[in-house]
Amino acid sequence: MNFKHLIAIGLVGLSISAAAQEITLEDIWKKGTFRQKSVYGIRSMSDGNHYTIQGQSEDGNTVTMYEYATGDEVKQVMSEAGLKDISGDREATFSSYEFNADDKFMLLKYDVEPIYRRSSISKYWIVDLDNREARKLKEKGKQRNATFSPDGSKIAYVEGNDLFIQDYKTGETTQVTNDGEKNKIINGYADWVYEEEFAFSKAFFWSPDGSKIAYYRTDESEVPEYNMQKFTGLYPEDYLFKYPKAGEKNAEVEIKIYDLTTKKTSTPNLGEYEYIPRIKWTQTSQFLAVIKMPRLQNELEVVLIETETMATKSIYKETSETYIEIGDDLTFFGDNAGFIWKSEKDGFFHLYKYDFNGKNEKQLTSGDWEVRSFLGYEPNAQRLFFSASKNKPIDTEIYFVSINGGEPTLISPENGTSRVSFSKTFDYHILYHQDANTPQTVTMNMYDEPEFQPRVLEDNADLRTTMESYNLTDVEFFDFKSSEGVSLNGWMMKPADFDKSKKYPVLMFVYGGPGSQTVTNAMSGNYWWHQMLCQQGYMVVSVDNRGTGARGRDFRTQTYGQLGNLETKDQIEGAKWLAKQSYVDADRIGIWGWSYGGYMSSLCLSKGAEVFKTAIAVAPVSNWRFYDSIYTERYMGLPQDNGDGYDDNSPINHVDKMKGNYLLVHGTGDDNVHYQNSVEMTDALIDADVQYDFAIYPERNHGIYGGNTRYHLYTKMTDFVTTKL
Repeated sequence: MNFKHLIAIGLVGLSISAAAQEITLEDIWKKGTFRQKSVYGIRSMSDGNHYTIQGQSEDGNTVTMYEYATGDEVKQVMSEAGLKDISGDREATFSSYEFNADDKFMLLKYDVEPIYRRSSISKYWIVDLDNREARKLKEKGKQRNATFSPDGSKIAYVEGNDLFIQDYKTGETTQVTNDGEKNKIINGYADWVYEEEFAFSKAFFWSPDGSKIAYYRTDESEVPEYNMQKFTGLYPEDYLFKYPKAGEKNAEVEIKIYDLTTKKTSTPNLGEYEYIPRIKWTQTSQFLAVIKMPRLQNELEVVLIETETMATKSIYKETSETYIEIGDDLTFFGDNAGFIWKSEKDGFFHLYKYDFNGKNEKQLTSGDWEVRSFLGYEPNAQRLFFSASKNKPIDTEIYFVSINGGEPTLISPENGTSRVSFSKTFDYHILYHQDANTPQTVTMNMYDEPEFQPRVLEDNADLRTTMESYNLTDVEFFDFKSSEGVSLNGWMMKPADFDKSKKYPVLMFVYGGPGSQTVTNAMSGNYWWHQMLCQQGYMVVSVDNRGTGARGRDFRTQTYGQLGNLETKDQIEGAKWLAKQSYVDADRIGIWGWSYGGYMSSLCLSKGAEVFKTAIAVAPVSNWRFYDSIYTERYMGLPQDNGDGYDDNSPINHVDKMKGNYLLVHGTGDDNVHYQNSVEMTDALIDADVQYDFAIYPERNHGIYGGNTRYHLYTKMTDFVTTKL
């Protein structure tokens, strides 16, 4: 496949005009001047030859079908105007859509009410496309995670804390569970900590033929409650939810299997475990795979359940001296022929193949580079698709490899960051590609046909033209060796109209948590704010410290048990390296970060007081004892066993070292990193007689957004940087 013209698009020069405009916060947060376009709501149709995209018309949201091969529009599958017509409801609307397995039915979600990061409750329309009929899932109330059975004849959903199944044709509803109770028993959805740290909300799964449903039953009765006050009305309200902090009681989780024919629920005996981070059906409804782990997450076992007898057998085990990360890479292929698994047992994440019993291991990829995600298996051509950082840790490419292994074949540009959406048959793929200095391009591709020229679906041409009228600076990548001999990657954005004979203040941007990266060849979420600071004469720099991702197991896990220790040393080393550059004002180096990055910036201003003048900490962890069990214990062990590890690098224990300017920001409605962290931090600052600035955002969650919030926040941070650095 020839990507020369794609790369040409990606390397459009960002010329500096004589009358270059200045970036403003209004441009970024109010006017949407630099908003990137994309292609949303893509669904491959079951035939593999067509796809749908969610769009908008004058009448509201639409779902339109296109042909992969030509890009021609085939028909409008659904629209809000059409929904009004077939339902007879003049208020009918929808915000997202799903098909059943054969594309004959649609579920349309509307009136969505967010709960936490991945969860929400909403109302649903059920649409029979063949008969052009539509009705509501329920006339009253809201449900969560409504999902068709594979044949579209039934819909499973959760209401309250119980699981239900509704027959599409008759509307008859079966209540699968009846013991659900808020803050006690959950059936069919994940509790707070599973949702946040194991990254799923829907906790029920149809079997391939729709004859069974496997679901999680979670007993959180003994989990301590967190009280998050809501400051609305005359008296604040208490919002209580179960949140297991490090070392505290976790919920007890079981897997249940409901048989729709017998209407019986079975509970397989899975032996000892603390967590079940994933369950997955094989290619048939006869077997369900369950992944289980102990509390320290240093062991992993895949257990296969025979669903008629509930007999179990172990088909895979893995252990680690530190911890094992969880992904979505377990995939069964063929007619129970075997499965694919991603592991870093050789020091880097790679793909492995096993037979159905977990025997005959075959490593499919290898080398000192990392597979990021397994993307799918194409049975006809016997090959696997995956994303990887094969060339550089900062890039993400797309490849395929034979089911028998061998050299991977690249199907994306070599540089930059790519992600992909495949057709059901894997004949076509929609490629999203960008790099650190150019907006996203979305193209339709066919890798097996050399004559098929990639077709541009979106190239952000308007944004590229807009960028030419602004005085922008390039993101430049660099690396350096610390005093300990560790090679670290970074990027820098020099001031607009940079003059190497001058000295400039530097604002470093950090996240730094286990497996994360800020140094990637993609436009970062704060790209435009950083560009604005560069126009005002600041350098912006980011460094990936030890513990970050895409550089192998040993680089990532060396922070185990002492979060914040090596990471802070590396950020301080980065500041010292910058201070030696002739164009840097060594007395004016600051750092900012959000969440783990706020934790890091707080530590840097204290432990690195001699090099950092200013720090901004947004929604930071101030004490690891305050954070949740799954995340914290994965990287730190239990506080009962590693008290020093928890305390030695918690910012509240180092505030007496602070000398510079400190801005602390937190939302009172943060269900993730609790407002408690910043309350405790301010108390420690007061005891140490350290002055600080504090910005509180009432009712805002961890993302601190909504309405005018982001504009206000970035105005606050901009003023702090320009007056304190």
